[in-house]
Amino acid sequence: MKRLVLLLLLPALAGCGSRSTDTAPPVSPPSRPSVHPVDWFTVAVTVVDGNTHHLVVHAKVRVAGKSALTDRRGVATFAFRHKAALVTTVTAPGYAGTELRLPFPTHPASTVQLYRPALQWPMYGVDAQRTQAQTQIDLKPPFRIVWSRSVGGLAEFPAVVSDGTAYIGNAHGVVQAFDMNTGNRLWRHATPHGEMASSPAVWDDRIVVHGMDGDVWVLRRTDGRLLSHFAVGSPIESSPVVADGIDYFGAWNGNVYALDLRTNRLRWTFRSGCKITSSPSLSQGSLYVGDYCGRLLALFRSNGRERWSGGVNGRVYGTPAVAAGRVFVPSSDGDSMTAFSTGGRFLWRRSFGSFVYSSPAVWGGRVFFGTYGGRFYGLLARNGRTLWSVDAGGPISGAAAVVDGVAYAGSFAHRILGVDARNGRVLLDFPHGEYVPVSGDGSHLLLHGYSRIYAVVHR
Repeated sequence: MKRLVLLLLLPALAGCGSRSTDTAPPVSPPSRPSVHPVDWFTVAVTVVDGNTHHLVVHAKVRVAGKSALTDRRGVATFAFRHKAALVTTVTAPGYAGTELRLPFPTHPASTVQLYRPALQWPMYGVDAQRTQAQTQIDLKPPFRIVWSRSVGGLAEFPAVVSDGTAYIGNAHGVVQAFDMNTGNRLWRHATPHGEMASSPAVWDDRIVVHGMDGDVWVLRRTDGRLLSHFAVGSPIESSPVVADGIDYFGAWNGNVYALDLRTNRLRWTFRSGCKITSSPSLSQGSLYVGDYCGRLLALFRSNGRERWSGGVNGRVYGTPAVAAGRVFVPSSDGDSMTAFSTGGRFLWRRSFGSFVYSSPAVWGGRVFFGTYGGRFYGLLARNGRTLWSVDAGGPISGAAAVVDGVAYAGSFAHRILGVDARNGRVLLDFPHGEYVPVSGDGSHLLLHGYSRIYAVVHR
């Protein structure tokens, strides 16, 4: 009896279960958060050498916390979730690094230029030793003119060049910046009282300018805007040499100054008692400068105290050059070139029967300079022996310069001579010139006429 009841109940239970399934709503799976696809934004940074335009391989590019090295095409790529202009830092061995904000939303593929400090001309004399020799640039005659521009007045001292821009002052006290590739003028800054007889100097993102009004002007490199100003009250004909933020220079009042450009205050002042037009040279903790009393002064860079002094046979107008443990000093009315050791020992002196206003260039164990007698000389540095001399056609007043084994001099015959520094063979006779001959960078040289500059490349 119990078994029969159980069998009768089974169909009933099965039917109840079937009806429940037919009428109940369907069961949904557990809900999940909705997923939206992410739009990844890819950007590419190409790094090139600003002078040679060659691709820079293995440059380190850092964007918004991400880093990558450029590949063999000079390209580093990144992916981001959002489009934005981002700060980008680029560095590479042998190059000066740069930091800039790239407009990735409008230019997802951007190009950054890096520059090698070794291919620049950032101050008068090329370097702090004032050797007037650029040993890394590979440009020599014959030349082809790419562009030329008027500088609006006498250019007695050469342009300085850094990161694709040339900066030059004229005798009216106007400083101008020119693009080295195109010759386009980027900006112009006129100092209030006019007149300038020196080169500016590049210091970080600024330009340091000395005026014959006795003022030091610091301008912003990008647009020429005045950032600071300091007055010493006496004409300054010295071109600035800046080291560790300190500008060293002399003035007509006979003082040598060390001006801290960061604080706009003097670190020290040395009083020589004689007029100074010479630009100081720096080497291994010492500063070397000539004066109108006919002395070469060696001062301690740290405090301006006199380390030693040596007499030449006439006033020093030009700038001493320091190389290989020797200091070479021109004498204007003494008609001579004199050499000392950096420790103060007299080495040799040569007289040439004519004013030596020209600041010497030193390269390859040789010394190069011109005289008011119109001769361009190459001497052996160790003993002053004449290796060669060339007729320049007129008085030479400005500094000599050496680039890629070629020694240059400008003369009042309105020409620039380029001479093989080893043997004196004339390689260039350029029909424009006056005071200084040349400056430039790894892409172009600048030949200097009376009031015009000419950008040239190898033909």
